[in-house]
Amino acid sequence: MKLIVGNKNYSSWSLRGWLAAKQSGLHFEELTVPIYGEGWADTKREMGEVQPSSGKVPVLWDDDTVIWDSLAIMEFLADKVGRDRFWPKDDSARGMARAMVAEMHSGFMSLRRELPMNVRKRIALQQVSDATKHDIVRILTLWAEARARFGQGGPFLFGTFGAADIFYAPVVSRFVTYGVGVPGFAQTYMEAIWEHDWMQEWVAASEEEDWVIEQFEVEPAE
Repeated sequence: MKLIVGNKNYSSWSLRGWLAAKQSGLHFEELTVPIYGEGWADTKREMGEVQPSSGKVPVLWDDDTVIWDSLAIMEFLADKVGRDRFWPKDDSARGMARAMVAEMHSGFMSLRRELPMNVRKRIALQQVSDATKHDIVRILTLWAEARARFGQGGPFLFGTFGAADIFYAPVVSRFVTYGVGVPGFAQTYMEAIWEHDWMQEWVAASEEEDWVIEQFEVEPAE
């Protein structure tokens, strides 16, 4: 298999696809495409020849199968290796995990726009919009419920590392970058994600990148 990802410092969706590939336990070749850099338009056209996604990342190739979109990649891999590797076995826990992943996949637009992922940077956040505050509170509420109801088996949202953690890992990165204040239980969870071997591998690789995307380097207004 081959997995195409974007700049590790900025591409939250690439992080999700990459973590899903790591969680599958399957061998894959990783290819990095610097998004928004020189030749990005040409790269998108080339990628568009094999998948109709306007050159978005991540993209997974498995023989003749091409999967774009991080959620589709995760579900494809879960079908290959067994869904229990990604999703809780308990019906109630699995239902909540699926809902949380779906909400992350389609929501929290204000948070995405106002606090773009930037793994290398640390910003003393002065203020955020009411919409972004609402997103943060909603995420913390979901984390609290998952941990309280189903987190007894380990430090992650549903105990062991799985799909929900994969999809909220970029949120953890954003909270670290912008110094978002969180309650103690959330800080403990964030530390578990941030210190995970795969996350540390991603962080180290992002710090070695030379690419800078200026539109994602603008600090929030005070």
